[in-house]
Amino acid sequence: MLPENRVPTHPGEVLAEEFLEPLGLTQVAFARHLGVPVQRVNELVRGKRGVTPATAWLLSQALETTPGFWMSLQANHDLYRARPETDVCPIAQAS
Repeated sequence: MLPENRVPTHPGEVLAEEFLEPLGLTQVAFARHLGVPVQRVNELVRGKRGVTPATAWLLSQALETTPGFWMSLQANHDLYRARPETDVCPIAQAS
């Protein structure tokens, strides 16, 4: 269920606050561990990049989560951002 009064947390914020900080990992060290450019991790943490399925697999393996966890965070964030300003009534009620 999507929250109605706040933007769902971006997966990059979850990565930084729930994983990197408690583990004492820098973005540089984490990027090296994953074998990806630092820019990729930095843009994710800053909310400038989303989690792709490939990134979800990397994060899940390194952090002992599931790819679905990361994809769900991203999907919820994307759905909230793409929500239309006006509602459409159900087709059964349109006539």
